[in-house]
Amino acid sequence: MSKRVELEESHRDFGMPPCGGLVHANGSASFRVWAPRAQSVEIVLSDRGAREGGRAVAMQREADGYFFWTGGLVEEGQRYGFRLDGGPVRPDPASRWQPEGVHRPSAVVALDRFDWSEGDWPGLARELLVIYELHVGTFTPKGTFDEAIGRLEELRELGITAIELMPVGQFPGERNWGYDGVHAYAVQNSYGGPRGLQRFVNACHRTGLAVILDVVYNHYGPEGNYLAEFGPYFTDAYRTPWGTALNFDQAGSHSVRAFVLDNVRMWLRDFRLDGLRVDAIHAIYDHGARHILREIKEAADQEARRLGRPVHVIAESDLNDVRLLDRTELGGYGLSAQWSDDFHHAVHAFLTGERNSYYVDFGRPEQIVKALNDAFVYDGCYSAFRGRRHGAPAGSHPGSRFVVSLQNHDQAGNRPAGDRLGALLEPGQQRLAAGLLLLSPYLPLIFMGEEYGETRPFPFFSSFTETQIAEAVRRGRQKEFPDFKWGSELPDPQAPPTFESARLSWSWAGDSHRAGLRRLYYDLLTLRRFRFPLREFNEHSARLVASEEDGSASVIRLSRQGDCNGRTAELVVYFNLTGTPQRVAGCDRPGTGLLLSSESSCYHGARENDQSLDTLLPYEFQVFQPA
Repeated sequence: MSKRVELEESHRDFGMPPCGGLVHANGSASFRVWAPRAQSVEIVLSDRGAREGGRAVAMQREADGYFFWTGGLVEEGQRYGFRLDGGPVRPDPASRWQPEGVHRPSAVVALDRFDWSEGDWPGLARELLVIYELHVGTFTPKGTFDEAIGRLEELRELGITAIELMPVGQFPGERNWGYDGVHAYAVQNSYGGPRGLQRFVNACHRTGLAVILDVVYNHYGPEGNYLAEFGPYFTDAYRTPWGTALNFDQAGSHSVRAFVLDNVRMWLRDFRLDGLRVDAIHAIYDHGARHILREIKEAADQEARRLGRPVHVIAESDLNDVRLLDRTELGGYGLSAQWSDDFHHAVHAFLTGERNSYYVDFGRPEQIVKALNDAFVYDGCYSAFRGRRHGAPAGSHPGSRFVVSLQNHDQAGNRPAGDRLGALLEPGQQRLAAGLLLLSPYLPLIFMGEEYGETRPFPFFSSFTETQIAEAVRRGRQKEFPDFKWGSELPDPQAPPTFESARLSWSWAGDSHRAGLRRLYYDLLTLRRFRFPLREFNEHSARLVASEEDGSASVIRLSRQGDCNGRTAELVVYFNLTGTPQRVAGCDRPGTGLLLSSESSCYHGARENDQSLDTLLPYEFQVFQPA
């Protein structure tokens, strides 16, 4: 079966034809668009760089508001757009390439003609994911996929197994987090466009890294958003914090759902991604009998079967609701994993002392223990921040169904100045936090630069070209943080220096704290990978233990157990949560082999001689293997 026939078949599985400009094996192209609000639609073919004009051809009306046209031989890069009822020419809602930005014509690209050389990439099991979140534009000096390829090998050597890209759908200008995208199918031109992403994924797989893409199915950005002119892509029945919600359950929603599911299949099929991280699922509103998240997972599973390897769908959620993970026969959506923000909040609030906003619910050491034991701190108990009970128990789901972090783009960038943990915590606290993350029973997410304590900020930035929208963004940011002024703590999101300040320094010299922290991340990931893989060491328990000095509960004891090579094995970690030395009462004594101390940041391996816990230095943690 040809790739094109496979493409048509995969769409028929969901009962809707594919949209966009699709190139066929003989070099011809077909164009389909959903425009139920139009009486007539013309496709306008133009030359590259042409500011206006072009050859206009009437498209044939099909059922359900679709319009279709098949042309002759079309070269890659051919510009085109759609004219609705004689109005202005608009880009294709399902454009695969916007080489001149969000307002200009779309371009034809044959995504299935890329020369993949990834070998027999087997994919990666969920339990093995160590995720590294990066923003393409600030990851390297040039901010492109091709330049990012040069950093992949050192990430693999560090112990990273999966790259998570912040959204790459076409957005206005060249500076944006990606959540203001308006072309869900087109890869950002300033990053390298669709071919750049294909080269990046190909290089990742050759290096041994999986690739997960952050996708946004809850709203579209404000500039260059022409979808409402074509059809009921949005609904006023719901409202997200960022704009009008996508229409998943009102009139016309059948084609909107098909549009999103086709997008899911495109990322997995044409770019061979290993997974999708679905942004802010609490703002995806669907009261139909089959939630769109369930159908997204079913579409991903279908592509996984075609690819013959695992594909993961991960939900960003602060709902603390494992219905996202539950099997469909139990009324769940069957997603691969979900975020657990409670881990981040518990660790961050305790170590920084911050109690503003949602941190008002956190700050006690027993909450870190609960996060380690139960994934959710708020599992049905009262939340002062929300003024109500929140969440439900995680139940029997294993740790590999939850993604946790110490920082990410939101937790840094939604602070007034975008300051990272490297600028908020002292070195010992950073090492302690690293141990809590990487020795936890969950899937760790590391935000770019975290592994060496990057102190450059990650503020919110944008490059809207429409003056009214740019000013609205500035006003919104100022309203969010009224006590801060431009040029001091609150960076102007539209100013180029704000974006430039977020570029990674990639600096960890000699015997500096940064170099030591990076060695610690390497040691912990080595320990995690070879000493206790998550799939074997899935039994875990944490508790506070008393200090011998004053009896205070200031040390956490974490035990990880499992069947390793046919025998029960255990690892024990002691974390000193305080800035003073602690002697621990009732700790593991002789017969215990020291594997790692955060103070020396050196992975030893089990020793033959007895090594027992004596005194934990400030914020030190030690890893033992009982005899």
